[in-house]
Amino acid sequence: MKRPLMCSGELLDRDLSGHTYIVTGGNSGIGLVTVQQLAKQGATVVLACRRPAEGDKAAQALLIQGVPGQVVVMALDLSSLDSVRDFARQFLAAFSQLHGLVNNAGVMNTPYGRTVDGFEMQFGVNHLGHYLLTELLLDRIQHTASSRIVCVSSAYHDKAFGREGRIVLDDLHFERRRYDGWEAYAQSKLANVLHARVLARRLEGSGVTAVSLHPGWVRTNLIRTTVPVWVQDVLLGPLLRLGGMIEPWEGAQATLHCLLSPEVVQHPGAFFSQTGVYRKRQLNRGGWPLESPNPHALDDALADALDECSRKLVGLSVG
Repeated sequence: MKRPLMCSGELLDRDLSGHTYIVTGGNSGIGLVTVQQLAKQGATVVLACRRPAEGDKAAQALLIQGVPGQVVVMALDLSSLDSVRDFARQFLAAFSQLHGLVNNAGVMNTPYGRTVDGFEMQFGVNHLGHYLLTELLLDRIQHTASSRIVCVSSAYHDKAFGREGRIVLDDLHFERRRYDGWEAYAQSKLANVLHARVLARRLEGSGVTAVSLHPGWVRTNLIRTTVPVWVQDVLLGPLLRLGGMIEPWEGAQATLHCLLSPEVVQHPGAFFSQTGVYRKRQLNRGGWPLESPNPHALDDALADALDECSRKLVGLSVG
């Protein structure tokens, strides 16, 4: 069994007092672990989630543990661009700095559906919602020294159960091709990788570092639209762990490394991978960073075209 890569203890002992972070989907899974660790190190962490009541419960549990940092719960529904805009307005009014934006929330292999704004659900939530959020917060990020943007992607941006990750610019929302949940997921996760590459080129010399990552095959509720969570956790748990499934703490390691390691600054736009499943088996042990075996993930012309299309879709001016 492959051993997961782990963030160094020295980084996890750093004093983050005075630092502010946003973690989307911070109420569960690797998002919650990331919030917990950053707050444990003294940071102020905005826990952004679709169900604030669940976020409040998570934040209260962290306070009971006595974390020295502050956890602020704010509503964010990535399937609604209006919600994204409301969140950004509230954040900018309340906070003068943003040291790290973790675009972590997502959905996986969902039945066909549309967001409030008419986008295919997985592309809309996993990419377009985060795309708009990043753009609205970009000035604040740029005016904060040594800040980071971390796009949580997946090994499935390469292949997802045989479906190759590709961006179909003239049919992003499956209006002409037959819908396939894994194909749609792979497309959205490839978009996360390309988004980080575009940001890195745009922000060159600004002091902002943008990267993407694969957190590993993590035991979270993300599986719920594929199989019941109890099947993953109880019935198949021991077998899946032998197959490489890891726990949320291990799954948060790549995120924490990308947020905190000074070495990451040397790799703008790169893809960082926990252990995974790739078309090239030698890559399955992961790497910080790791060159994606999907040629589309290295195509800057495709990244630029996706960027221009995304700007139009979320209502931002182009050029």
